[in-house]
Amino acid sequence: MFRRKVKISSRVDKTIINTLPVDQFDGEVVVVNTEDHAREAVEELMKEPYIGFDTETKPSFQRGVHNKVSLLQLSTENKAFLFRLNFIGLPGCIIDLLQNRSVIKIGLSSKDDFAALSARGHISPAGFVELQDYVRQLGIEELGLQRLYALLFGKKISKAQRMSNWQADPLLPAQISYAATDAWATLKIWLYLEELVAKRKLQVVHVDSDC
Repeated sequence: MFRRKVKISSRVDKTIINTLPVDQFDGEVVVVNTEDHAREAVEELMKEPYIGFDTETKPSFQRGVHNKVSLLQLSTENKAFLFRLNFIGLPGCIIDLLQNRSVIKIGLSSKDDFAALSARGHISPAGFVELQDYVRQLGIEELGLQRLYALLFGKKISKAQRMSNWQADPLLPAQISYAATDAWATLKIWLYLEELVAKRKLQVVHVDSDC
């Protein structure tokens, strides 16, 4: 597939991101509202070698008030599951998946997600790849999901729903698309870079100027 080295800049100019075409997950999205449905979803995800991982929390605009994680997103390349933790809590089946070393989970800034999830139940996460650490090792300086995606694929992921109400019932279509896209994008980035590394086709070009 890759006959020559793929040159990737270490940074992306933030001024060009808003000019890029928007990309989003276009696979199947499953919203999980019950524990029974969660068990079925986890059973399916346990068969996957790699999945993308993310969480969403309803923002609090009151000082000292912190909401628990509202949504857990786990995505394959073609199917995303959105677990509504504000309805189902953190069932044992989900904990088992997050602690399973054989299913590799790709997340970004995962430590923050783990800390937030701990308010819903004790987790000893295993089988996780921290995307920020991974790209640093390759010489890529960008650490945010939107910037990484723009750098690698020349497209923009919308962040418009980031501060929306993640406890809303039902979730808006725009929220569902946003949540699925974030989890899927972490997986897409990692799989793309892994393929380049495996084929020894990756060349990161250092950018000195401020972006």
